[in-house]
Amino acid sequence: MAESAAGQGPRVPAPHDEQSGTRNRVARSILDHGPSTAAELAVRLELTQAAVRRHLDTLVAEGVVEPREKRVYGARSRGRPAKVFALTDCGRDAFDQAYDQLAGDALRWIAQSAGGGAMGEAAVAAFARARMAAQAEAYREALEAVSPEERTEALARALTADGYAATARSAPVGEQLCQHHCPVAHVAEQFPQLCEAETEVFSRLLGTHVQRLATIAHGDGVCTTYIPKKTTTASTSTAGRNPA
Repeated sequence: MAESAAGQGPRVPAPHDEQSGTRNRVARSILDHGPSTAAELAVRLELTQAAVRRHLDTLVAEGVVEPREKRVYGARSRGRPAKVFALTDCGRDAFDQAYDQLAGDALRWIAQSAGGGAMGEAAVAAFARARMAAQAEAYREALEAVSPEERTEALARALTADGYAATARSAPVGEQLCQHHCPVAHVAEQFPQLCEAETEVFSRLLGTHVQRLATIAHGDGVCTTYIPKKTTTASTSTAGRNPA
């Protein structure tokens, strides 16, 4: 039971909080056990099937889970196949924080194994560059398929396919690449090398110096990268936010 904000003992959850908590348990059970029927969820969570179905209806409406036809192996029995409920991509995103903890622990281990300090930071940066280099191959193919004028838009589409919800828009004497979601934002708060490596890759892919104006990891609402209109020789990018 949750403690009150003032530390004055346990707070009785409101009915809405209880309903939300139970829905989270339903979604977590699907994450842990895979696509499940309402009957299976009811048994695991010790709820009635009617209660489970009400929560599933809400989760479906919110785009967290989706109904599917249950796969049948071997001879199919008579009657309509059972319906199972599986997490959507958005539903899985709600559990990303557990993976953030794992990623943060892994990067700290890399830094410590390299000796900590400047050597540790360099090791994390090397990992971040290697990670982005692998992603960049798919982005490069997308950019090479279009004209130079369309490359920012093509990069936005490629980033969106990887979960970054990116858009491209015109800006004074150039363009802005906006990423409205960042799957690694929580980790990047601790390890800015991830943002730096990403910005360097954008610079190489677009063939010009680019400037990072804002990042979700720094508390901004959107990761925004400025791309000059006139293409110049690619150089080391400016990562992070503009100095005050």
